[in-house]
Amino acid sequence: MTAFLPVQALSALSQQAQSMVATANAQSFQGPAAAMAPSAAAEPVMGSFGQFVSDGLSKVNGQLIGSQVDLQKLAMGDARNLHQIMINMEESRVSFQLMMQVRSRLLEAYQDVMKMPI
Repeated sequence: MTAFLPVQALSALSQQAQSMVATANAQSFQGPAAAMAPSAAAEPVMGSFGQFVSDGLSKVNGQLIGSQVDLQKLAMGDARNLHQIMINMEESRVSFQLMMQVRSRLLEAYQDVMKMPI
């Protein structure tokens, strides 16, 4: 019976990943539609990038908070599925590392642009 827990957790993870992809696709379709609106200028495009970054940060923050809650439940003995808790913690760790890598690349790009001679 315990051999099936990772499979169930992976299938749940797969469903969660599919829903995240569907959400990302829906958001990407909203961006170009807003940019093609008659009253659209350069500002909505920048606003959509800012909104994209803000949404990404809030998702990573939500994952980190969820992992902390799961970890607290595990410490108190209220956890029901250890495998799912570990998968959620690993997801939040990888998401945070990705966010930090994107931040580092954006800062490097900004610094390179600032160093360019005029």
